[in-house]
Amino acid sequence: MTLPLRSRRRALVTGAFAASVCAAGLIAPLASARADDATATKPGVITVSAEGMTAIAPDMAVISLTVLREAETAREALDANNAAMNEVLSAMKEEGIAERDLQTGGFSIQPRWVYPDSNTTPREAPSIVGYQVQNTLTVRVRSLDRLGAILDTSVSLGVNQGGNIVFTNDDQESIRDQARVDAISRARAKAEQMTEALGVGLGRITEISENQRSGQPVPMMRAEMAAMSAKGADSVPVASGESEYRVTVSVTWEIDQ
Repeated sequence: MTLPLRSRRRALVTGAFAASVCAAGLIAPLASARADDATATKPGVITVSAEGMTAIAPDMAVISLTVLREAETAREALDANNAAMNEVLSAMKEEGIAERDLQTGGFSIQPRWVYPDSNTTPREAPSIVGYQVQNTLTVRVRSLDRLGAILDTSVSLGVNQGGNIVFTNDDQESIRDQARVDAISRARAKAEQMTEALGVGLGRITEISENQRSGQPVPMMRAEMAAMSAKGADSVPVASGESEYRVTVSVTWEIDQ
């Protein structure tokens, strides 16, 4: 018997709906099973942080030398400052300081104000009584045995402010490489100790990160440092100590059950 067209369409739609419901019923348990399998097989992880450190004597110093001059006019103060700073620059070059290690770190011209007593009547306005010019020279000293003499010479030539000293190393990256290797070795040793206590093993590394910093110089009690400090009255006593370079790493391993 042939069904009417409307009945045939209704039968086709009903059959398609039943087939889709059947397929969904099959797919849902399959997806759930796969999710359960993924959860069951996903390995645990362990994350360990460790710090490595390299302490080394500095081989370079960075110093700040400032010339400050005052005069009644800005022109006179600037001329006096220029004359003194030119002498300092010439002396640095005679000491073997290269052009690349000499850099102007700051320059300023400031008026000197006088503020009258506020109780006077009528009240007087503040006035300029002079000017001061300040010029700062940053110097990288690569021969530390000459540092004391350079400081003494600079003061003799007119440096009257500054003198800040920062001890550092020229090739810092290779020093940090040593600290990094030390940090990774410590991290692995710590992770192996923890997993051994838990009765599991270390798998592959899934993540690693690092943070690095340089510490302040630590004084070294060495005979040569004492000898450097006692060279004579014509040299500023200087002790360079040791500089510490630290690298912290964080490593994540999968755990082998």
